[in-house]
Amino acid sequence: MKNDMNIKDTIQIRTMSEDDYAGVYELWMSIKGFGIRSIDDSSEGVARFLRRNPTTSMVAVDGTRIVGAILCGHDGRRGCFYHVCVHADYRNHGIGKEMAVACMRALQAEQINKVSLIAFKSNEVGNRFWKSVGWTFREDLNYYDFTLNDANITRFNE
Repeated sequence: MKNDMNIKDTIQIRTMSEDDYAGVYELWMSIKGFGIRSIDDSSEGVARFLRRNPTTSMVAVDGTRIVGAILCGHDGRRGCFYHVCVHADYRNHGIGKEMAVACMRALQAEQINKVSLIAFKSNEVGNRFWKSVGWTFREDLNYYDFTLNDANITRFNE
């Protein structure tokens, strides 16, 4: 890992491409407690997501290594962040915030005016981060989901 003072200077934030999948997957696998879906988070699933949302997902790259990623898309009305992460060695340098801002600017360019995300209650690092950068914790709604494909199981990293 680089000297802490030089980390931010070496990071490039850019739009995620299908070619980034191997590096993004490696990042996901390095994060304890990270949940990966068997179909949605496969190479094909992520490629499908990126084709639908070609300009809004971001990666943070240090040289050739992907050290941060956000899957970001929208439905024409509201944006949503998925799988927001920064490698543990690169945290607390503003990389997550810079990626989030880049995603939000990309959403604004597509005339999207609101963005949301879901964080597991057990994700202390993530919940602390979102509160620290000004996101609003919602207590006025319930979140529901319905599984359409039981083969799309979530596996959590240990």
